[in-house]
Amino acid sequence: MSDTDPAPPTYSPSPRPSFDGPTAITYANVTRHIWGDIEAGEVFDWIYASTEKIHTLVFGLAPGGAFRHSPEFRTVFGADEVLHVLSGTMILANPETGEVIRVPAGENAFFRADTWHHVFAHGEEPLRVLEFLSPPPAAGTTGAYARSKEYLTESRYGRDELFGRIPGDPGGTMTLTWLRPDDVVYRLEGDALVGVLASTEHLTVASLSVPVGKASAVHEHGGDEILFVRSGTLSVRAWHGDRAYVFELHQNDAVYIPQGALHEYRNYGLTTAEAIVGVAPSYLTDVPNRRP
Repeated sequence: MSDTDPAPPTYSPSPRPSFDGPTAITYANVTRHIWGDIEAGEVFDWIYASTEKIHTLVFGLAPGGAFRHSPEFRTVFGADEVLHVLSGTMILANPETGEVIRVPAGENAFFRADTWHHVFAHGEEPLRVLEFLSPPPAAGTTGAYARSKEYLTESRYGRDELFGRIPGDPGGTMTLTWLRPDDVVYRLEGDALVGVLASTEHLTVASLSVPVGKASAVHEHGGDEILFVRSGTLSVRAWHGDRAYVFELHQNDAVYIPQGALHEYRNYGLTTAEAIVGVAPSYLTDVPNRRP
């Protein structure tokens, strides 16, 4: 390295945008961040929110790009994660076990805490992935936690022990889950169709579909909510403290709703509004139904 070369990147915590009340987060104003190094690969993040309860971002890779891990940037966290592929095709791997799954655009993957993970952008399209993570970095589950784990020195990208047993049950040892459409658990909340993708004691992630001219029920959650609009236009009305809020969201916009805030979603647009919702720690609340 010459005297004029930049020093290799070292780990530093990513930005943690948080909010005091219901807040619209437009794509134009999302916090941008780049992390990684030559060994791990560099990743572009659009960080929508990082509260005391939930962390939500979109990460991007160029066609053929990847992130792995390095001594400075270790991809193993103390949190549950759901990854929703917005565009491109994601190859998700656990380099410790050799598991590899392929997740196309519009579908999802899930893994629990202490799972090493690498991501590859497969094919000729850029990869964009919406990520929900909880417990969040504010709880000490990411950088410092990862650096406390034993370093993974060798990466595997295949499970040789499965030959002779394909197709079949791999023995219940899988750490990566491709959430297929048939795995979704649906519920109606007013006129909104909610499809629960994954729900643990830390995190619930669901799809939300609101038809033209329709609205969700007025509701609240037992955790912070981040809603990300995949397509269409969604109007949000929320009540928090002694204030009422009204927002209009478009594709790639999001909204933060704090725990306990009453809110509803309405579609005044010309097409069905589609969104992905993450709530942490609890989707349900033990507060009796109430109105604003």
